[in-house]
Amino acid sequence: MGNNLVTVTLDEVEFQLQNEHDFGWLSKLGRVFKVFDKQDSGNISFGVERNGEKIFVKYAGAQTEHYSGITDTAVASLKAAIHLYEKLRHPTLIRLIDHFEVGSGYAAIFEWVEGESLHPHWAFPPPAKYTHPDSPCYRFKQLPVETRLASLERIFDFHVHVEASGYVAVDFYDGSLLYNFTTNEMKICDIDYYQKKPLINKMGKFYGSKRFMSPEEFTLGAPIDERTNVFTMGAMAFALLGGELDRSFSKWDAGKLLHEVAVRAVNEDRELRFASVAAFKAAWDHAIKYVD
Repeated sequence: MGNNLVTVTLDEVEFQLQNEHDFGWLSKLGRVFKVFDKQDSGNISFGVERNGEKIFVKYAGAQTEHYSGITDTAVASLKAAIHLYEKLRHPTLIRLIDHFEVGSGYAAIFEWVEGESLHPHWAFPPPAKYTHPDSPCYRFKQLPVETRLASLERIFDFHVHVEASGYVAVDFYDGSLLYNFTTNEMKICDIDYYQKKPLINKMGKFYGSKRFMSPEEFTLGAPIDERTNVFTMGAMAFALLGGELDRSFSKWDAGKLLHEVAVRAVNEDRELRFASVAAFKAAWDHAIKYVD
């Protein structure tokens, strides 16, 4: 694959694809100033500017450098995700503006959000992600506990809303987060695999990052539900406030009571977790009062 790549130049950006593709339609939207081409999802995304207004364009239909699937599958996935951004609108979620077919592909237009990914694997592959002073993940972990707690508040609030709307979060991880270090605003930028309840694991290894996944997401026939999402929220708390997969108290920054809530959330035994994200959030909100 590596030797037969096609280089594409659009305005200020250059990227590579596995074969030729027409992006002429993009010029009608404005000037391309940024490309996000390192995903393996089959999507390629662009920052586009017109008259000082910026938008984020997510597109499926091109054979991207790191995508090994069929473009039709990527197109179907993006089309299927559109209703999620409409149904689950929330201040923490990036806002969908428009979506349309382009030839054999599909484009989704979102508001532009200034921010940096907390899982910048292409620029800071682990261990640099956790240790390099320029890594957004490292910089976020240096922020005051109160600032990080405020970000988690937004993440948990959104997932209470997801749960109340009859959906479950799938493939939610730190790569789904954009953080603006100037305004201290946290946004969720990718919910493409969230699904309507009820949901059963028919894959064995479900979609997602292993660092945030519960045992049932590796178990064929297991329910993927509220308790699964409680696990994911607990894992996110450890990623932003603790030692990620090292869940010991010694690596935790936010007091004993919150640690106990997070530990219960990530219990391997799903019956011992909180029954819902709302119940988890209620326990979290109680414990947060006692953070020094």
